[in-house]
Amino acid sequence: MPLFMDVHEFADGVAIDDVAKAHLQTQPGHDVNDVNYLRYWVDETAGRVFCLVEAPSADAAAEVHRQAHGLVADQIYQVQEGS
Repeated sequence: MPLFMDVHEFADGVAIDDVAKAHLQTQPGHDVNDVNYLRYWVDETAGRVFCLVEAPSADAAAEVHRQAHGLVADQIYQVQEGS
């Protein structure tokens, strides 16, 4: 399954507690199958959130965000994991 890193940008910063709540909403229960959000990283001061997701496509990954909480990523990149 392809891996994607999505990036969300918030001009006024972002709190990690808010990101944790939003991340929980991306868990199973939405109409998009085969999408699995794995981890996320937060830069509170810069207002950036990075999410690692397994999905059949970038569109499928974006659709889960759209359905879960409406906070669609500003960018989505297909990535490969290295060691």
